[in-house]
Amino acid sequence: MSYDDVEIEDMEWNEELKSFTYPCPCGDLFQITKDDLKIGEEIARCPSCSLYITVIYNMEDFIDSKIDPKKQQQQNQQQPVAVA
Repeated sequence: MSYDDVEIEDMEWNEELKSFTYPCPCGDLFQITKDDLKIGEEIARCPSCSLYITVIYNMEDFIDSKIDPKKQQQQNQQQPVAVA
């Protein structure tokens, strides 16, 4: 279960970490990158403890308009995995 739901607007961009951050109760920072958000990831994890938050955001704000929609759809589809 997520520790909290946090709006992307309440997070800060950290240029050094190249990610959006939000304070964790343990003293570290929850982190999520723009690339994570582009692929639909909504979980920001703390690197120092087991807590995580759910990031509330509009995915359309992070989709690169230069990407071919067909190519993006292919990237978003899960590929079947063969199990031996």
